[in-house]
Amino acid sequence: MANEYAFGNPEIIQEEVDILIIGGGMAACGCAVEIMRWAEGTNLKIKLVDKAALSRSGAVAQGLSAINTYCGENDPADYVRYVRNDLMGIIREDLVYDVGRHVDDSVHLFEEWGLPIWKQPGDEDKKLKDGGKPVRSGRWQIMINGESYKWIVAEAAKKALGMENIQERVFIVRLVTDKNDPNRVAGAAGFSVREHKLYIYKFKCCLLACGGAVNVFRPRSVGEGTGRAWYPVWNAGSTYAMAAECGAEMTMMENRFVPARFKDGYGPVGAWFLLFKAKVMNGLGEDYNAANAAELKDTKRFGKYGQGVPGTCLRNHLMIKEMREGRGPIFMDTPTALAKLAENMTPKEIKHLEAEAWEDFLDMTIAQCGIWAGENIEPDKKPSEIMPTEPYLLGSHAGCAGIWVSGPTDLPGTPKEWSWGYNRMSTVKGLFTAGDGVGASGHKFSSGSFTEGRIAAKSMVKFALDNKDWKPELSRTVDELVEEIYRPVRTFLQYKDYTTAIDVNPHYITPKMLQFRLQKIMDEYVGGVSTWYQTNAKMLEVAEAKLEMLKEDSLKMRAKDLHELLRAWENYHRIIAAECHMKHIQFREETRYPGYYYRTDFNYVDDENWKCFVNSRYDRETKKWTLKKVPYVQLIKD
Repeated sequence: MANEYAFGNPEIIQEEVDILIIGGGMAACGCAVEIMRWAEGTNLKIKLVDKAALSRSGAVAQGLSAINTYCGENDPADYVRYVRNDLMGIIREDLVYDVGRHVDDSVHLFEEWGLPIWKQPGDEDKKLKDGGKPVRSGRWQIMINGESYKWIVAEAAKKALGMENIQERVFIVRLVTDKNDPNRVAGAAGFSVREHKLYIYKFKCCLLACGGAVNVFRPRSVGEGTGRAWYPVWNAGSTYAMAAECGAEMTMMENRFVPARFKDGYGPVGAWFLLFKAKVMNGLGEDYNAANAAELKDTKRFGKYGQGVPGTCLRNHLMIKEMREGRGPIFMDTPTALAKLAENMTPKEIKHLEAEAWEDFLDMTIAQCGIWAGENIEPDKKPSEIMPTEPYLLGSHAGCAGIWVSGPTDLPGTPKEWSWGYNRMSTVKGLFTAGDGVGASGHKFSSGSFTEGRIAAKSMVKFALDNKDWKPELSRTVDELVEEIYRPVRTFLQYKDYTTAIDVNPHYITPKMLQFRLQKIMDEYVGGVSTWYQTNAKMLEVAEAKLEMLKEDSLKMRAKDLHELLRAWENYHRIIAAECHMKHIQFREETRYPGYYYRTDFNYVDDENWKCFVNSRYDRETKKWTLKKVPYVQLIKD
């Protein structure tokens, strides 16, 4: 037993580098691949630190069945229009355009590295960059055999950076500002999730790319399904929390994504809608989208956004309306879709089609195959239920929460205040981000996140070279960082013998129980599944008070081992991300995203007063949030 609790005093490892990449997902890998091109011959010391292992880290860890952002024959300006429409009219068009004009080059690299991309008949042996035509499941999506997608991309990152410059299984939990400049990041601290070691890094600049936030809201999956979610459960809001606590300006944190997915397994629906042309129906067998089309034409409630192609949140709204009015459950009519496709097929082609239906899940959401098998569902014979999930905070998929960053300078009409010197740098000097971290710029998906990592890489090299003589000095001592990071461990060691049952103790709370509390607050007061995504000023006021108490209680979390220390720090980050989300919804007095959330006291889109960005700053000294409106500027005409 003595050895079991011998981790109260970890080994301290300190290191100074020029550039630190924090995270191991697609954005971090994009940065790793690109950064060595620009750093060659500069003698810059670059390191990547990942909470997990690079080969299976991030949102693409389990694989994907499609690359959702590939422009190909499409104009990047049209890509901006598509993103703007889907996100209800408010995006940073400079950032979106920047991704759109560069993303194809990234996809060509993936194919060059060995990623199998589906091609049109006759083009099977022709690469995309040589004019090969992909199989599209939509205007922007191309089909892939992507079960090893992340593995392939991670191998390229490892080769570029060198394994000696990659530190896996280290969870960075704190950014540290410079001692002489509080608006400049100078270091980061974290701990090994495998060994009793604490790491402190100093640097000139860093890329913060740790994904979005999952398990902030109570999930639909409970009991034996606890932990099942659509987005990766290890996305704990670390990007948002660490940036906010470092003083970075956040933007559009009121936005969240509520995907419609196959029920219980969270399997993707995109290929079924776009490739297989499946339709949805309510419990009465009706095509409710067609029946309710007039609903979205109500300009007083939905503004102009229901007039053309409805965005994802508005399609959600129609599904939620059906269920609330008692016409659920909602089904994906897979038998009709497959039968229609099979009308002009040979038996062999039909078999291949059925295999593709299964492969869509096997490539990225294997649990959905388990649901089909366990519930005796054959997709050509029986429809499958779909359901909107619990909310997620993210900036790379069909959401745009994140950090306010500097953009490119060459797009005509871009406001000067949108660029302050280095592309993808936050308002904190030296703090860069990409992927889920960049706010007001959704629909990047995997390829766009990788591309944004590449854009940030070039900027960071320039920043490091421009500041080559600057020496970072941390505003916090090593002892202070050790004390804070290992507080849950010390709390446990101090009080573990007070009770005979290790999990029941008046002096501490387990990370698991604290997470349940957070999820309950967010679910019941900030528009989770139990209220049909509804909230109002009074509910948000209650949430505000409860989150304040939760922050106090979080200081009493225990960690009986390294895994619980990981969970404790993920919870700290989730709470800050959750509070930021709540504050933004509270500030924006309209329902900008019907189908993602509803302010029932302002249940309409209000372009006159709220077609703007909502930005926030967190004061780490007073622990108070300040919010403001920032004007939206349209750069690409309708």
